[in-house]
Amino acid sequence: MTMPQHARRVPPDAKPAVAGDRAKVERRCIVTRDVREPEDMVRFVLAPDASVTPDLKRELPGRGVWITARRHLVEEAVRKKLFARGFKQQVTVADDLADRVAKLMADRALGLLSFANRAGLVATGFEKVAEAIASGRTAVLLQAADGAMNGRQKLAGKLAGSGRTDVEIIEIFTGEQLSLALGRSNVIHASLGQDRLTKAFLKAAHRYEHFTLPPGRSAALQDR
Repeated sequence: MTMPQHARRVPPDAKPAVAGDRAKVERRCIVTRDVREPEDMVRFVLAPDASVTPDLKRELPGRGVWITARRHLVEEAVRKKLFARGFKQQVTVADDLADRVAKLMADRALGLLSFANRAGLVATGFEKVAEAIASGRTAVLLQAADGAMNGRQKLAGKLAGSGRTDVEIIEIFTGEQLSLALGRSNVIHASLGQDRLTKAFLKAAHRYEHFTLPPGRSAALQDR
């Protein structure tokens, strides 16, 4: 069976893939041994005290090791002590490392949502969101994962009735998370207008969602 290019196995001494005259940077996951693009992975470096530290922006100095951006793979790396092998030395690894990565990803997305709010791109509350949908101003419909199903279904129905097929629905954050990010109380529904900040938020939200999904439920997100 042919493996997809984003998860193919290559010999240890393989060179970077080349497209035209430009080398395509790839990294090997220390858990699966698959080779992927850095955008599909999480980089880890060692702090001065030899503790394993996530480097989501891929900017920290020093040698890094890489893991495919899935929670269960980070947990496996911790459980099997693969970081010591990857760094070729004794390291300190927090038992909750996967939780820390998930929080960093969520914080990144919610931080961008906060910026979008300051830029005037966000409407909150059922009626205001319904109005934004009806007027065609909604690029992203945000609904709290712990919000009442009835309200969530009503807005999803209004969106479907509008005929818009280009609006994404994000339901991966709690009401508390949305409220803190937007500086408002009891946020269950929110609408984001089209903007580069909205696109950046979507990219970060997809990355967080993909990381937290259980094994076997990643295929739908890989092409986002």
